[in-house]
Amino acid sequence: MTIKTWMRAGLPALATTALFAVAALAQEAAAPATDAVADAVTVDKGDITWMMVSSILVLFMTVPGLALFYGGLVRAKNMLSVLMQVTVIAAVMMLLWVFYGYSLAFTSGNAFIGGFSKAFLSGVTTESLADTFSKGVKIPEYVFMAFQMTFSAITPALIIGAFAERMKFSAIVLFCILWVTLVYYPIAHMVWFSEGYLFGLGALDFAGGTVVHINAGIAGLVGCILIGKRTGFGKELMPPHSLPFAMVGASVLWVGWFGFNAGSNLEANAGTTLALVNTFVATAGAIVGWTIIEWLAKGKPSMLGAISGMVAGLVAITPAAGLSGPIGAIVLGFVASIICFFFCTTVKNALGYDDSLDVFGVHGIGGIVGAIGTGVVVAPALGGPGIADYAMGHQVWVQVQAVAVTLVWGGVVSAILYKVVDVIVGLRPSVEKEREGLDIVEHGERAYHS
Repeated sequence: MTIKTWMRAGLPALATTALFAVAALAQEAAAPATDAVADAVTVDKGDITWMMVSSILVLFMTVPGLALFYGGLVRAKNMLSVLMQVTVIAAVMMLLWVFYGYSLAFTSGNAFIGGFSKAFLSGVTTESLADTFSKGVKIPEYVFMAFQMTFSAITPALIIGAFAERMKFSAIVLFCILWVTLVYYPIAHMVWFSEGYLFGLGALDFAGGTVVHINAGIAGLVGCILIGKRTGFGKELMPPHSLPFAMVGASVLWVGWFGFNAGSNLEANAGTTLALVNTFVATAGAIVGWTIIEWLAKGKPSMLGAISGMVAGLVAITPAAGLSGPIGAIVLGFVASIICFFFCTTVKNALGYDDSLDVFGVHGIGGIVGAIGTGVVVAPALGGPGIADYAMGHQVWVQVQAVAVTLVWGGVVSAILYKVVDVIVGLRPSVEKEREGLDIVEHGERAYHS
């Protein structure tokens, strides 16, 4: 083959080979950078789906769950008023969350409150992402915002059970607007945002023991004391008008609570399954605990007691849902239900306050037991997953501080807000209107027609 022939035949092949070699080298060189980007940020469709489902489950807890639970526990003449209060509170809180709540809770500001950089969801788009608990794993910011929105919607609605049947609708709505702004958002920021005061202390609150339950419980206790007792309280029988409704509502709460607890893991992984299992077994332990103690104390176990234990167990496991082993969760639920029973009966009767639906006795006390207990059950020696540099005594002390801050902040600010609302619109309807029932007086409707 002559040189010319070789050049005509061989050079194209040589050039092609060289091009492939160069391309392969370039691809190999680019691969680490591409892999680094992929490793840096992962958004999984399974996580997104789970978080959307969890958000919907927490809404299901609120309406119809909480509404039916509370509605069944009041007298028939106040059934619709409770349903209306829960529904409207949830709707108003969702709007406030979008307007400025999300920004105040989850943006930089100081150790106690965030700023307005994301007011009206400024900068939140389909492209923006939120962190999870795994390095490099993120979820769309919209779904994180929506999930946290459902928490801010149900928390103020929990409070109304403490003064059910005796507060004006206008006063309730105004109070909840002020309360969520000045109490819920700051506590959420302190506990769950990376720059928050209690977060910095190392306080553990997996799904809202302090932020939701202690917060709502102390606001309810202060409210029922300042508003006063129901007309006829202690002289007239005030039994639940429909325990079947209450039982259905409590059961819906339990189902929805899986979104509340397991959703707080922010991903669909093994940690999520731990929170799911604990939400099953802690609640079961609490139902059994309340049933046993009531049976021993009163001679008969009641349906009201069983569903009260159910909610007490759910409340207690909330801060520890992903931070406890299953056996620790059972013990936590069992113990919390017995302590809650004591507060809902002995303590409430001794002090004489009218916490209509035991918001403080179940949510407040259950939240306190759960929050402090989280510092114990997280211990690997007790089956918990543990945390870095864990020391039980230190962690329990941190948990006590978180509880104390929540009680003081929530209690003092709530007391001020009740007084402010009383001055602006008045807290209570007249005695005559209260006796007639808030359904017809406040809303012009009745739940039942004879």
